[in-house]
Amino acid sequence: MNKELLRKIFALSLLTLISGNGFSQMKLIKKLLSNEADSTRSSSFLPLPALGYAQETGVEIGGAGLYSFYTDRKDSLNRISRLTGMVTVTTEKQSNFSLRSDIWTPGNKYHLTSELRYRNFPFNFYGIGNSTLQLNEDPITQKLFRLSAGIEKMFFKNSYTGLSFNYESQRFEDKITGGIFSINPDIIGKAGGRVLFMGITQMFDSRNTNTYTRKGTFLRLNYSYAPDFFGADQFSGSLFRVDFRNFQSLSKKLTLGLNADYQSINGSNVPFYLLPQLGSDEMMRAYYTGRFRDQNLLALQSEIRLRINPRFGMTTFIGAGNVYSDGKLKLIRLKPSIGGGFRYFFDIEKGLNVRIDYSVGEQNPGEKRQSGFYLSLGEAF
Repeated sequence: MNKELLRKIFALSLLTLISGNGFSQMKLIKKLLSNEADSTRSSSFLPLPALGYAQETGVEIGGAGLYSFYTDRKDSLNRISRLTGMVTVTTEKQSNFSLRSDIWTPGNKYHLTSELRYRNFPFNFYGIGNSTLQLNEDPITQKLFRLSAGIEKMFFKNSYTGLSFNYESQRFEDKITGGIFSINPDIIGKAGGRVLFMGITQMFDSRNTNTYTRKGTFLRLNYSYAPDFFGADQFSGSLFRVDFRNFQSLSKKLTLGLNADYQSINGSNVPFYLLPQLGSDEMMRAYYTGRFRDQNLLALQSEIRLRINPRFGMTTFIGAGNVYSDGKLKLIRLKPSIGGGFRYFFDIEKGLNVRIDYSVGEQNPGEKRQSGFYLSLGEAF
């Protein structure tokens, strides 16, 4: 979720909590701070309101929600399924909507994922490559429609094979005449376009849980191909991604997590909006998403998680990564990311939490140090 939006959600949620009547307030606080887990494995729903203001958007209002459940409550090994939704609108006629699902069928035999998203919102564009400049910041309005889905079937223990597809339609409008977006002739896809990726996935998953993992390994390999369905100068080519995670339990309260992410896109007429982007609330925290983008991405991170008690936790993390063009891996300098954060577990039994992180990164000459504050639902990896 967008970190600015979640900051607004958090602030308004606290205001809602504080403004309640005395009896209801104390009852709610007692429930939120209790260390007792719900052993019934029942479903749960967390709604969060959102209200904020920014110069480029005006007043923004909306909400988010997370619904979690088990498809087989009697099976203690059945993984947690989740539905996550978010919708906001602004007085400047901008909007943001997303609905994502992550479903594990009984016996974990099938893993089903989907995303439906519409976004009419501004973002900052800085150019292409791993050395873009802050002074080139160019606000762009993006209109995005995305529909994606995936299905993976377990053929052997912990081993899944599946198919995926992702359709995107994008349009862009430059808000500043003469900015880097409009004057740079090397940027492909300024008007936007359409693309349909169809892929195959191979996954190995031995994690003890898919929410707050304490031990096990996760590895997903995905190769997707985009045929020349839409003609003209639309993109056709391939996308390859590797997502590796490993977790070790150091003690009853300490967990060490390791994560590696590799992405590579190849083909004719690769538009700027499909290039891998460095930085998010999950990997390379501290970097604005899209500040650095190029044909390939390599990022690594490690995280030590401390579960203080069933309700609260802390973490510290360090990472390194960068984007680069083909054939230039040996020449890139990895950018650093280091930070820490707190965890509040709103569902102890399922290991679902609200994550608050702060991270810092590199400092380029003449610029402020890269940094980011993140308020999200669930762990980074």
